[in-house]
Amino acid sequence: MRIGDLAHKTGVNRRLLRYYEEQGLLRPVRLDNGYREYAEADTAAVRHIRALLAAGLSTAVIARVLHCVHGDDELIVPSGCPTFIEDLRRERTHVAKMIAQLQSSQGILDSILDAALHQAAGVPPTPPAPPAA
Repeated sequence: MRIGDLAHKTGVNRRLLRYYEEQGLLRPVRLDNGYREYAEADTAAVRHIRALLAAGLSTAVIARVLHCVHGDDELIVPSGCPTFIEDLRRERTHVAKMIAQLQSSQGILDSILDAALHQAAGVPPTPPAPPAA
């Protein structure tokens, strides 16, 4: 199938499909006329890529683990991919750190916003809450 057909089947635009190819996530066959020819399996691959991206994985990590993910709708991990679990644990730890950093940023922004609102209203700001343990 051509790129437009894959885009239609997956709901992913052509530009993103080309990007996935650049990142080594998709490997369509190139015809003599330069057109990309995708296999039916690429439809499932695009769904898996989208799910892994939604989980917070980078395309570099996805390139390492995509071959471990099989199935049409669910992400099924075969036993032959021992590094898959390590990669997922490492990425989960990274996401947890990012969440903690964002929560800290949110607390600081809340304090600044509170001070700005109180200043605008001519009221002294609320003292900052002690940091969470």
